[in-house]
Amino acid sequence: MSKIAMVTGAGTGVGRRVSEVLSKEDFIVYLIGRRKDKLIETQQLCTGITEVMSCDVSDQISVENVFKIIEKKHDRIDVLFNNAGIGVPAQSIDEMPFENWKSVVDINLNGMFLCAKYAFALMRKQNPQGGRIINNGSVSSVTPRPGSIPYTATKHAVTGMTKTISLDGRKYDIACSQIDIGNAETPMTQRMKEGVPQANGNMDIEPVIDSLHIAEAVLYMANLPVTVNVLNMTVMANKMPFVGRG
Repeated sequence: MSKIAMVTGAGTGVGRRVSEVLSKEDFIVYLIGRRKDKLIETQQLCTGITEVMSCDVSDQISVENVFKIIEKKHDRIDVLFNNAGIGVPAQSIDEMPFENWKSVVDINLNGMFLCAKYAFALMRKQNPQGGRIINNGSVSSVTPRPGSIPYTATKHAVTGMTKTISLDGRKYDIACSQIDIGNAETPMTQRMKEGVPQANGNMDIEPVIDSLHIAEAVLYMANLPVTVNVLNMTVMANKMPFVGRG
């Protein structure tokens, strides 16, 4: 019996690659994102059963409606890859417009909360009970880049969310995992090839890795029984300046 998975931010980058890999492995994958045209592009790359649903993850009603549709069609969800996220141009806190801060918080934190909330609720009441929520934390959940206060703050918060969901989910067989990604090659990381600011003031080119490695790690976690959890996994370019950054 196929497992039911949801991937947020499925229209591009890591979300697209994870959707491709899960669909090949007999998951029924719900592709979630704001831009329907990009979701359809992802769907065309997938080989298994997929459903496209445009949704702004920061909008509670929109998220709730998506889960109502999944519940009505399948009566369950097995895996949520809580991936949707955005960044804004690098600026120090005094220069950062509040609008930029709020837009990142709305998607990266409130959006993750809402998707996890409704996934948890369905996993708790479905039969058999349980499932897995996989949060995209980023290596910025541990160590910031210069000028990244909204992104870093939200990703640090995701770590706390992951741990709390993992704890609260134990009695319902809901596992919560986090994958911290370092320089997967996506549209968001193209600037790495041109040079990005470093903590020592340099502007350096950084190595990137194929996002397939991230997708395979997510697949590994998605296939684990709910009695097993990978609480946190870091998948990164081996030579990127993260270990010992600064």
